[in-house]
Amino acid sequence: MRLSVPAIVSNITVPLLGLCDTAISGHLGSDLYLAAIAVGSVMLNVVFWLFGFLRMGTTGLTATAFGAGDDSGVRKVFTRAMLLAGGAGVALILARELVMYALMKLIGAEPDVAGYVGRYFMIRIWGSPALLGVLAVSGWFVGMQSTAYPMVIAISVNIVNIAASFALVFWFGLGFEGVAWGTLVSNWVGLAIAMGCALRFSKGKRLWCGVREAVSGGGMGRFFSVNSNLFFRSACIICVTLGVTAAGARLGAATLAINVVVMQFFQFFSFFMDGFAFSGEALVGRWWGAGDSVMVGKYVRALLWWTVGVALLFTVCYGLGSDGITSLLTDSESVRQGVKGMRAWIWSLPVVSAWAFIYDGFYVGVTDTRKMMMSTIVATIVFYIVAFVKLAEGRVVIEVDSNAAVWTAFLSYLFIRGAFLAIAWHIVPRHVK
Repeated sequence: MRLSVPAIVSNITVPLLGLCDTAISGHLGSDLYLAAIAVGSVMLNVVFWLFGFLRMGTTGLTATAFGAGDDSGVRKVFTRAMLLAGGAGVALILARELVMYALMKLIGAEPDVAGYVGRYFMIRIWGSPALLGVLAVSGWFVGMQSTAYPMVIAISVNIVNIAASFALVFWFGLGFEGVAWGTLVSNWVGLAIAMGCALRFSKGKRLWCGVREAVSGGGMGRFFSVNSNLFFRSACIICVTLGVTAAGARLGAATLAINVVVMQFFQFFSFFMDGFAFSGEALVGRWWGAGDSVMVGKYVRALLWWTVGVALLFTVCYGLGSDGITSLLTDSESVRQGVKGMRAWIWSLPVVSAWAFIYDGFYVGVTDTRKMMMSTIVATIVFYIVAFVKLAEGRVVIEVDSNAAVWTAFLSYLFIRGAFLAIAWHIVPRHVK
């Protein structure tokens, strides 16, 4: 719980960044600003989700090195993660126009919004090295058995973002662009805070090694293997997320609005389950690195029981209160009725999806990211088959015929990810030293 609770708090603060930008832009006198923030944020999220491996990969590799008492290995992981974050961030800045063009085509922003989206994106992209660096440092902290510092970093970034955006928009008169500049400032201040926390946590010990040692030292192949698997896993998750959005859009604006609300139920549950998954990454990784299969098994069993409890608690809460929660999220009667028709899928989300979260945590801890990648590839294929492939008059037709099919496909995707990893897990402990 010492690891899980701060991680849950950190996760809950994440939406505040988008909420702050949305709230400020909503008071600038034009709906175009709100639309531009929404589209620009989606574009940037697509980019940064691909680099989520910087957090997870760094956690697993750091935890195993920490458990093995390998201080040199811990320094190498930290240095490599920061070099990769900096290099990837600079590459995004250099390729910003190409990246923006590709994402504009993918998202399909309307012409009257596209100009504002471009201005927002071009400012925010300069925060890429800092944002990716914070991901890497946060992952390193979790691997070192601390989620309190990542919580402090996340809360600090949100406070700076709110203060900077408000000041730049309303005091310095930068208008819409002030929102983007405020978030950019929070990215770089966040990196400074993260590095300060890391130095404090290290208590005078060296945080990093030399670049030559990091690049040519042992474990470099494993570092890229772990992270490349996570990169392709993230790409699959993005494809499914975009697939849910695309399928909803094909069914009309009303269905798209319904799906936005339903997805909030999933995301809120994910904030809590990710907290326990972070514990799995840290604790299983630590004892895996130490070669102690008894402790690995102890924490796996404990976290599985917590998973059962959290999933059942959310199932009961959603079963009793889904209509009330929906009313808090929207006052549109048509949307509320549409969400009510999706109650069976909402009630099923916690129990079906919980296993994908917790087993991801275990596999990150033991750095067996190849199975994570394979499970997600298989699950993604199943999602697209269930959502889009239909048989009509003896032939295969690519179409979306109902929102029920979309959410059945999404639940199937989550179930297969969890089931694949759970079935494969029994062979993992054989390899503990």
